[in-house]
Amino acid sequence: MELLFDDESDINLQLDAVNEAKIVIDAVLEHEQCPYETEIEVLLTDNAGIQDFNNCHRGIDAPTDVLSFPMVLFLEPGVFDFLEKDERFFNPDTGNLILGSIIISKEKILTQAKEYGHSIRREYTFLIAHSMLHLVGYDHMKDDDAKVMESKQEEILNQLGITR
Repeated sequence: MELLFDDESDINLQLDAVNEAKIVIDAVLEHEQCPYETEIEVLLTDNAGIQDFNNCHRGIDAPTDVLSFPMVLFLEPGVFDFLEKDERFFNPDTGNLILGSIIISKEKILTQAKEYGHSIRREYTFLIAHSMLHLVGYDHMKDDDAKVMESKQEEILNQLGITR
């Protein structure tokens, strides 16, 4: 897995954000049995930065905690077999599957960790896991889909020993 990581905020999360992201991303990819080497972009920003992205891409002029920008439209969540027929999802230089981008507000990590009564690490890794599941085709628009996604998030984080 190749992680393209950028941090444009001076807010200190007091954790190794790159390493934590790699651990969770790898766990999600293994859990979903992704057969490819992948590229994922992660950008950490502040509320103003994520609000700009949210307004530009979703027409919502407010900050949010995390945004996911998948590069692949999965026919079925977590099923990768159709990708072999379509080279446009792969980096021609590396052969890696380009899954997409994750943007996270560091301010939201801090406020939500406090609000939910768990660690900054738990909140950050939860947002990475949540967004990674979006990048491999999961969503939470319907109740049944939300239950599947929530279950996967918890299972992955529990396997990593990252609990509430």
